Amino acid sequence: MDCRWKGIIEAYRDYLPVSEITPVISLHEGNTPLIKANNLSRVISPDKNLQIYLKYEGLNPTGSFKDRGMTMAISKAKEAGKEAVICASTGNTSASAAAYAARAGMKAYVILPKGAVALGKLSQAMVYGAKIIALMGNFDDALTVVRDIGENYPVEVVNSVNPYRIEGQKTAAFEICDFFGFAPDFHFLPVGNAGNITAYWKGYKEYYTIGKVKSTPRMVGFQAEGAAPIVKGFPIKNPQTIATAIKIGNPYSWQSALQAAKESDGLIDAVSDEEILNAYKLVASTEGIFCEPASAASIAGVIKLSKRGVFKGDEVIVCTLTGNGLKDPDTVIKASEKPVELPPDTVEIAKFLGLE
Repeated sequence: MDCRWKGIIEAYRDYLPVSEITPVISLHEGNTPLIKANNLSRVISPDKNLQIYLKYEGLNPTGSFKDRGMTMAISKAKEAGKEAVICASTGNTSASAAAYAARAGMKAYVILPKGAVALGKLSQAMVYGAKIIALMGNFDDALTVVRDIGENYPVEVVNSVNPYRIEGQKTAAFEICDFFGFAPDFHFLPVGNAGNITAYWKGYKEYYTIGKVKSTPRMVGFQAEGAAPIVKGFPIKNPQTIATAIKIGNPYSWQSALQAAKESDGLIDAVSDEEILNAYKLVASTEGIFCEPASAASIAGVIKLSKRGVFKGDEVIVCTLTGNGLKDPDTVIKASEKPVELPPDTVEIAKFLGLE
């Protein structure tokens, strides 16, 4: 990673709605690694020579891709003279909003669905100093309240209803194209509120329009089966999934996500919690990369389409891993083999390890 990197606004200023008077609020987000996953590729499709790369957004300052959009949203809120920001969140947005608001010297208000946010994310919002409300409702209820407050009080909404969030998040597509010198054949993403697939597609199209790349990827989004309103075609009143980051029943960017899939000859589909957990453990055990459960929906999607015979061979595939695994430590403890308790006896331990 480039130690001279100063964040996505400075890196891609020419492609973002900022000016000389915009106060850049940055934690040096972006510039995340694009990791080639040879072991994962061999496990998923040993006969196809798939070129799978993982865009590991869990290495952003607060541990998720949300920081890309938040640097833009907070910078523009600061430019507009706002003193406070508010968001609804399943976790990552709250962590990012609270961190960047602290950096900007602004207040942050967070509304979370009660009992539905991983503790790793909740703890971040708390330590960054946000004022937090645990709403007796789901994410969609929280977003409705947040939007009402944004319309009636001097507080900036920094959910992906804020167009500056999309502007910041599109820079991940720029980074991928800059890395390769071309656009990948496929790009797989988890889909919750659907802002990220919208943003990536915007970024790819912009690079294509100005001639930076000669093609665009097929955009493929995956929801969790218990929280798959786009796939089912109607809002889900009570979404259910272990992947809390995409546990959203009525995505704000629903139509733009469908548009991205349609324009790119891609699709939006769903994977089960079991498929998500299998992919979650697979990427960790084969590549040493720890992502949060929702992130693994992208990898589960590659596995699903590989089984369908979608890939011909040699395709360049990028999977976005949206958040760090430390965001949700409880899930990995529940999903993994428990430690075995043994006395401090070398022979007994060696026998257990199969070394005797």
